[in-house]
Amino acid sequence: MNKNAIFVAATGQNVGKTTLCLGLLAGLRKRFGSVGFIKPVGQQHVKVENEIKVDKDVVLFKKHFDLSDSWSDMSPVIIPGGFTKEYLDGKVSDDTMLERISHSFQSVSSQNAFTVVEGTGHVAVGSILNINNAVVAKLLGLDMVIIASGGLGSSFDELALNIAMCEKHGVRVRGVILNRVLEDKREMILDYFPKSLKFWNLPLIGAVPYNDLLMMPTIEDFANLFATKLLTGEKHRFRHFQHSRLVADSAEAYTSEVHYNELIITPASREDIIDANIARHRSSLEKENKDFAGGMIWTGMRPPNPLLIEKAKALDIPTLYVPLCSFDAMKSIASFTSKIRQGDKLKVEKAINLVEGNIDFDLLTSKNTKKS
Repeated sequence: MNKNAIFVAATGQNVGKTTLCLGLLAGLRKRFGSVGFIKPVGQQHVKVENEIKVDKDVVLFKKHFDLSDSWSDMSPVIIPGGFTKEYLDGKVSDDTMLERISHSFQSVSSQNAFTVVEGTGHVAVGSILNINNAVVAKLLGLDMVIIASGGLGSSFDELALNIAMCEKHGVRVRGVILNRVLEDKREMILDYFPKSLKFWNLPLIGAVPYNDLLMMPTIEDFANLFATKLLTGEKHRFRHFQHSRLVADSAEAYTSEVHYNELIITPASREDIIDANIARHRSSLEKENKDFAGGMIWTGMRPPNPLLIEKAKALDIPTLYVPLCSFDAMKSIASFTSKIRQGDKLKVEKAINLVEGNIDFDLLTSKNTKKS
């Protein structure tokens, strides 16, 4: 079995593991040529050809990098809703899942000079099924790289929990990558975090800066969040928004503070506000020859006026209708974390460039770093 591979895990959810893996894969391809990708255990899945269920990250990587390995090998195990109960009822065997993962890794790694294995969430995710990230890394005989948020004390504490899980299962940690390091704290982090890692005798493999674009949601994100489709503006489904605002006051109050590239959330019944927004887009095109680059989410139980849909369509404004009250819609939006999606080329390329330029690939690929 080809062991020229690395297992990438994180200290928690929404730390930026997929973003990091995009940059790692791009950089490794320049050094090794053929690089494979596998997500052994997936949770959020989509259906691809022949109704095969695969992890959504696998779709992103396979299509963006034009990877030749099969869907089933790149995403061998999917955990859908209700799966845990079936496992606990004895209807599913962890041995079967582990055998599938082992077979898929052997297939992918044998066809590539290097393989990136992306874990799911923090190191202990999947423990109830006996297929957590440490168990899988041990099964495959791989060193682990752990991604943590770009802080100091809290990041170290989270690392301590995850490294303890690796030690329990006998998994070697090769090093740590910090993500979303704030510019005004970067110098301090680069000075002190390597000192903290001496506790485990581990290297800091990279410190990736925070970037606004990677955190900006798109109208496609919200279409997926609310399980709905765009009413208009299909070609702008991956438009990124610098601002989002709930507008439920008067149209006059809205027009007194209008921002370029703003997503507004307003009841579908507030036709005065919607008309004012449409008028601002039209004015920007006619007077400034510039797309105002906004978007709208219409809320409430009253369906939108078809005439307003046609007006928004004429200007190609990306627009959704969500049959929820504005407060509930805004609550979901406020707690939403933007993810990188297949098709969002601007964000994918930004992630690759940002990560690739801030990783020590010699440390990443070296098998001679000290054990944890």
